[in-house]
Amino acid sequence: MIKVAKIVALSLFVAMVLVSPASAAADGGTTIPGAIGVGLTVIGGGYGIGRLAGSALESMARQPEVAGSIQTAMIIAAALIEGFTFYALYICSTQNPWSS
Repeated sequence: MIKVAKIVALSLFVAMVLVSPASAAADGGTTIPGAIGVGLTVIGGGYGIGRLAGSALESMARQPEVAGSIQTAMIIAAALIEGFTFYALYICSTQNPWSS
């Protein structure tokens, strides 16, 4: 648990450091809440697809005769996770609470 907390804290710090020049842009740029949202979205999507692939590979190893159907279901689920991730990235990147 402590390791996860350290990774999350480091990720938030890096996101804030990298987004500072962009948020100072005259045209609005990326905001800190948007950058944190993008970071959490990418972490969540990567975790979800990683768990999906790991579970699918484990089940294919246990029952090789149904590997084709498991792989098809895995690809469909990964596409759904990816689609949701891209939508969340779009929503987070358009967040600008200081615009008029």
